[in-house]
Amino acid sequence: MDAIVKRIVLKVRKGDHNAFGELVELYKDRVFALTYRMLGNRQEAEDVAQEAFIRAYTNIDRYQIDRKFSTWLYRIATNLSIDRMRKKKPDYYLDAEISGTEGLTMYSQVSTDEPLPDDEVVSLEAQEGIHQAILSLPAKYRSAITLKYIQELSLKEISEILDLPVGTVKTRIHRGREALRKKLQEQ
Repeated sequence: MDAIVKRIVLKVRKGDHNAFGELVELYKDRVFALTYRMLGNRQEAEDVAQEAFIRAYTNIDRYQIDRKFSTWLYRIATNLSIDRMRKKKPDYYLDAEISGTEGLTMYSQVSTDEPLPDDEVVSLEAQEGIHQAILSLPAKYRSAITLKYIQELSLKEISEILDLPVGTVKTRIHRGREALRKKLQEQ
């Protein structure tokens, strides 16, 4: 995969602008998932993900070809997400609620082979509680937790993305987990 990505990057650097679309297709879902987990708002996450790709395209000559492209791209997306969080007051957005229900979202629609609706609601409430707890973490812990447990990146990759020593990353993950545990116990 890395060899394919490097070939595509070299095409982009040589002026093949359509080749960048291949990179977008490869990484768009993962970049959006990262920004959504950090920001908690679909529209903002889409905007930041798009901005991350624009920044990557305009700065493609700065990318060090011997490093992983995904790490570089996630770093851009993470930094943009953190910048967005700093610029606004903390808001808590929920997915669109179905009118006439108490907290159910469109995601709560289940087919007949799915678990019972009550079980699904309990699961959704738990997921929403975890998501809200993650959103309430300070940005430095939120980014480390999101990259480790949502994006499932290694400590080394997280270290490169956040431009921090591995030891600091471990500390932030540990403290972030402890803060999450306390917030979830309060709920």
